[in-house]
Amino acid sequence: MGAPVSEEDVIVPAGGVALHGVLALPATPKGLVIFAHGSGSNARSRRNIDTAAQLHGAGFGTLRMDLLTSEESEQNERTGQYRFDVERLSQRVLAATTFAGASPTTQLLPLAYYGASTGAAAALTAAAKRKDIFAVVSRGGRPDLAHDCLPDVMAATLLIVGGADVPIIPLNEAALRVLTCEKELAIVPHATHLFEEPGALEEVARLTVDWLTRHLPRSPV
Repeated sequence: MGAPVSEEDVIVPAGGVALHGVLALPATPKGLVIFAHGSGSNARSRRNIDTAAQLHGAGFGTLRMDLLTSEESEQNERTGQYRFDVERLSQRVLAATTFAGASPTTQLLPLAYYGASTGAAAALTAAAKRKDIFAVVSRGGRPDLAHDCLPDVMAATLLIVGGADVPIIPLNEAALRVLTCEKELAIVPHATHLFEEPGALEEVARLTVDWLTRHLPRSPV
């Protein structure tokens, strides 16, 4: 059994819309990890919940949020309109970062981003604009969609890709060459894009915890 985790629903204001989020904090969090999932996912997706639980067990708080409103999500399901709208998604990640910096329970915590699929591009785009982000982890990400921003990312960046996710591997290898920060590419053997194979998501969580532990400073809280 891990340490108790307090969890609450929060509303994140973002450019005239209100986004639903879930803030979860261990008693003495080492830092806060802001999730940036792809446009087809949300704060309560099983993969996000399972990964967050692993982070909580290692002492990290998490902020999982819906990067699209319910109306945008419905439209996206019908038309795919927002699937590659990295600018919109990154602005919402920045709004979550501002929210975390203003909240009494999280404002002193060192910050990191955890992005998946197109959300990884949004996280990297946001990290290029926020120099107070210490680490970024991309899971099955599309960093190529943030190509112009990659040289400006200062946060230590870990790119995690499934070994069977053949189209995505070269995109991450190319991004690794463009990044100028501390960086690493980790390939999880036999895993596909969603890391649904037994043990694959657990390996992603292990790699993420190790990266955050190495690169987030000790929290003053």
